[in-house]
Amino acid sequence: MAALVKAEMGADPFSGTIYVFRAKRTDRIKLIFWDGSGVCLVAKRLEDGEFHWPRMQDGAMHLTAVQFS
Repeated sequence: MAALVKAEMGADPFSGTIYVFRAKRTDRIKLIFWDGSGVCLVAKRLEDGEFHWPRMQDGAMHLTAVQFS
């Protein structure tokens, strides 16, 4: 996933930015980020409901802190 961030987004996966990937099913996400000592990958699946996503801008979705939480 770090290679995908670099190749497709042209971004640095080791910058501390949290990159959120969603599955086709809207109840699943994966987060990748650098915590200073290594790359962390977190996966989450909701038992009920789904994640709601903002519109895409420049090929990416930008989440505010409120949307992220």
